[in-house]
Amino acid sequence: MADSTKKNSSDDDRQQTWDDFHDVVNMTASRLEEWLGTDESKDVGQHSKGTGESVGHDSGRHIVRILRAKKADLTDGDWAHMSKVHGYVARHAAQRPSGDVTDTPWRWSLMNWGHDPLA
Repeated sequence: MADSTKKNSSDDDRQQTWDDFHDVVNMTASRLEEWLGTDESKDVGQHSKGTGESVGHDSGRHIVRILRAKKADLTDGDWAHMSKVHGYVARHAAQRPSGDVTDTPWRWSLMNWGHDPLA
């Protein structure tokens, strides 16, 4: 009985993670991939030493892979990243600057994480 309850709890947690991820990721895989090819996407965010790629840009590439994968094929790492994406977008979206955000690093950073606040 305990194993069954544990499995159901894990399934519930994964479903919540799935729902949370898809609530904040509002860009399609192809749109996100297109965005990641822009200079704005590559320039914004904190860049990792050695790779020259920002944390958000790397995250965006991972999100593209997740969006293109079948749910049953997602790895534990994918599920952890989905949870990280939800947390980042929720925190960063709450810091929205005043005024027009169309061409701002704030928006571009969120877009690297799969969320276009103007969509």
